[in-house]
Amino acid sequence: MDPLFWPSETNSFRRFTPESLAAIEERIANKKKEQVKVKGKKKDQEVEKDKLTPQLDLKICKTLPSLYGDIPAELVGEPLEDFDPYYNDHKTFMVINKSRTIFRFTATSALFIFGPFNPVRKTAIKILIHS
Repeated sequence: MDPLFWPSETNSFRRFTPESLAAIEERIANKKKEQVKVKGKKKDQEVEKDKLTPQLDLKICKTLPSLYGDIPAELVGEPLEDFDPYYNDHKTFMVINKSRTIFRFTATSALFIFGPFNPVRKTAIKILIHS
């Protein structure tokens, strides 16, 4: 089967790191540059791209489908890169708890103080997702 439709366990679950955040910010900057270029062209020459929508099986508070395999024990409750293509250019990360429920959080600073890698924020996320 095509790997786009059947992701393997090894590439599905990756920790959310500062490098992941930098890659997301780079994708956002590239998207903005493309939008500026498109606005410079005439509207009749503009070609509409297919807009992505969030996958229904990866919504917030839904159970992670068995299609994605078992989540490794060390990644339960940890921030993970979002594997929904819709969120590739959004500053978000996902956290999955023991019962495989999906939670999404923003990677921007909470209360303008706590970044996504702050220990206080990580503790608050663990409390929020605890079943």
